[in-house]
Amino acid sequence: MEHVSWIMTSLLFIADFAIRVGLSLRVIMRKRAASVSLAWLVVILLLPFAGALIYLLFGENRLGDNRAKRAAANITFLAQWADKLKQRSNVDWEKINPECLPIHSLIDSIFQIPAMQDNDLQLIDESNLFFNNLLDDIHHAGTFCYLQFYIMSEGGYVDKVIDSLIQAASRGVSCRLLLDSIGSKKFLAGPVPDRMRAAGIEVIEVLPAGIFRYLFVRVDLRNHRKMIIIDSEIAYTGSQNLVDPRYFKQESGVGQWKDSMVRIRGPLIEVMIAAFLYDWTLETGVSIDTLIEKNVLFSPKSAGKAAVQLVPSGPGFQDNAIHDLLLTTIYAARTELILTTPYFVPDNAILSALKSAAGRGVNVTVIVPEKNDSKLVHYASRAMFEELIRAGVHIMLFTEGLLHSKTITVDNDFCLFGSVNLDMRSFWLNFELTLFIYDQEFTARLRDLQQQYIRGAYPLDYETYQQRSFGQRFKENTALLVGPLL
Repeated sequence: MEHVSWIMTSLLFIADFAIRVGLSLRVIMRKRAASVSLAWLVVILLLPFAGALIYLLFGENRLGDNRAKRAAANITFLAQWADKLKQRSNVDWEKINPECLPIHSLIDSIFQIPAMQDNDLQLIDESNLFFNNLLDDIHHAGTFCYLQFYIMSEGGYVDKVIDSLIQAASRGVSCRLLLDSIGSKKFLAGPVPDRMRAAGIEVIEVLPAGIFRYLFVRVDLRNHRKMIIIDSEIAYTGSQNLVDPRYFKQESGVGQWKDSMVRIRGPLIEVMIAAFLYDWTLETGVSIDTLIEKNVLFSPKSAGKAAVQLVPSGPGFQDNAIHDLLLTTIYAARTELILTTPYFVPDNAILSALKSAAGRGVNVTVIVPEKNDSKLVHYASRAMFEELIRAGVHIMLFTEGLLHSKTITVDNDFCLFGSVNLDMRSFWLNFELTLFIYDQEFTARLRDLQQQYIRGAYPLDYETYQQRSFGQRFKENTALLVGPLL
């Protein structure tokens, strides 16, 4: 009996050793960011068998074979469509800050998506204003309503949106709704989606998650985009999920979520339609030719003056794309850089870029919520604050709820607006949507909103922050160890 036990123990030891060595070599050979690779090596080497299982489940961006094939086919379609789109791009770069042109060129080289001129952008900083505008736009919809969100949750204004979509479908409007499987899990499990489908609305669960799927795909790859398109005439995007903040996560103790959206009219909508169709065909496998409203999809009219470039980043696109664009944006700053994000866990490259900007005289301000719905992110963020403050970066803690708005303004000259957080998940795991807006007038309005956030925040004082307890520092540094995996 002892002999059998010794053999089993030896086999387990050999198997564990072989798995650790094999997966460690795989991590090293994938040549990802050093912080990410080291974090995974720690998990694999310190946790017998469990570390290997965690890596196999979450360590690589596995979309699944069928979805990966459709993604590749869709990217080809987008590239062919983008070539035609460039012929209609008429941006006058001589009237725009020269610092913007390298950013435009980088986006064009990665995504083959040019900036589009002649857009009207309405900044919306209150959820009730967003919902009232949306309800009115759906009421007047004549051909189609496309909606895509990470989270949809019943209650308040959302119930009115549901009723409005059902009414639109009853009068022949094609209504399509994409919802992330995990973000909208509670809503998708309820009775409302079936009621919407019965009314003629197509409701699709994006990146379905389940125990069985863990074996074949990485289930924490999520679609984090927020987007609405109505009749090729009106579109919305930004940080707002399809939730009423008066009802959403009231038990979390962080206050109401504070978001911002932009209502768009103009040629940019054509690019947004393509991004939506990319995700729609990725999930359903249907051809764009089967969409009954295809003849009116690509016909947005000029409506304003703003030049805007859309970046639909995520797995299946070029690795590091949005990360590299954020670095380019930070290094473009000459006088002022203001960033807002609810989840601040940047890698060393972004961290160094922010400190470098402050060191060369740029007035750098990072605005984050004082309280966060993720304790792990809360502590990991605070582990980075000390060196940022020491480098001259201003850290502002927003006290009037969970600041969920994701914005960057540069030199009061151009700005970034969308769904991307300053964390590893947004950089490498999530499907995101970001607007690069080369317009001083809109940037000034967005900067005014950021100043409003600053008035609802207080600065983190370096001397006071240094006096935090050992226990607090230990929590922060422990959370920071898994920061690259958040």
